[in-house]
Amino acid sequence: MDRVRLGIVGIGNIAPLNVAGYLEHEQCDVVALCDPRREKAERMAREWNVPTVYTDLEELLADGGIDAVEILTPTNLHHDHVIAAARAGKHISCQKPMANSVAEARAMLAAVEEAGVVFRISECFFHYPPLMKARELIEEGAIGRPTVIRIKTVVANTDTTFQASLEPEGYIWRFDEHSPGGHLFDDVVHKYATALWLVPEHVRSVQAVVRRGPLFFEAPTAAIWEYERDDLLGMMEVSYAPNQMIRSRYYGADEFFEIQGTDGFIWVTRATGEMLDLPPVMLYRPDGSTVGFGNLDANWLRGFVDSSKHFVDSLLDGSVPDMTGDMAIRVLQLCFAVYEASNTRAPVDPATIEAAASPPWWPKDPDTLLEEAMEIGRAQGRI
Repeated sequence: MDRVRLGIVGIGNIAPLNVAGYLEHEQCDVVALCDPRREKAERMAREWNVPTVYTDLEELLADGGIDAVEILTPTNLHHDHVIAAARAGKHISCQKPMANSVAEARAMLAAVEEAGVVFRISECFFHYPPLMKARELIEEGAIGRPTVIRIKTVVANTDTTFQASLEPEGYIWRFDEHSPGGHLFDDVVHKYATALWLVPEHVRSVQAVVRRGPLFFEAPTAAIWEYERDDLLGMMEVSYAPNQMIRSRYYGADEFFEIQGTDGFIWVTRATGEMLDLPPVMLYRPDGSTVGFGNLDANWLRGFVDSSKHFVDSLLDGSVPDMTGDMAIRVLQLCFAVYEASNTRAPVDPATIEAAASPPWWPKDPDTLLEEAMEIGRAQGRI
């Protein structure tokens, strides 16, 4: 294969982020879009210079001029769409999370293995330059042996053009029974994936407290997990601050990653947003000196662009793409283990989870969601 002819399945809110890298790649041709909303699909096809539009997935998959697909549909549809694409012989990149349950994910993986097609779950954080630098420093031994990994997510308010232009209907399925959880499932899955990617050890036990927040937020949340190595622990916290403004080009959120080692310390000071006036990566060396890596591309979009390019490159050179199905299943298990540990107030081994887990209050009823949205709007002076 010397070129990749790609079809995009789903053109919702996150499509522009994922499609950008394909449009930039010199050996990739985005040849078709598929979405039930023909008018929008045709508009995006004109904007991206894509020649063909489909409103039916079967028609796109029957197109012999398509080598691979990027599946950007709601998570509850991934199972059916991935299996259909595999049976049609298409290579597949699929948006996170992989599926709504571990059982669905295993069925998807079995289908792609039987079909012999390339399959990966897209993960922008694996290609975000500051996090890539942190992983490089860990592998080089810059901080000795990692002992503690801490990941913090703060969700707040912002006034970006990007967020203001999002289609509200793109969130409906994230707030109801079509999803097994809220923000911890839909967004924090990025952070679970990063916790498994920064170090080679698997997670063997999780403890957590997940509180009910407004809308689909589950905050405050605190979790601690044990890796296979006794002297390595992971910690995660998620907070919600609706009245705090965050500088950002995208969503009103930011993330911070701390890796403590036996000899030093790494701090990734931003991701989605630009909350702090610091270099994107800081290293505290064994001798007590500090170095800041300020020359990295810290634009959150870069992770999406390079993730898409990576998928194309893996098809062209025959290499294994970033997040395999096996790893994506471990990410799902970690996500569900946090819910289950909070529900049971007991340690949970992620490897034991083969179905799904949800908070006891999930999903919320529509009247509750409306009232919570109104309350936030009043607090922010928007109502």
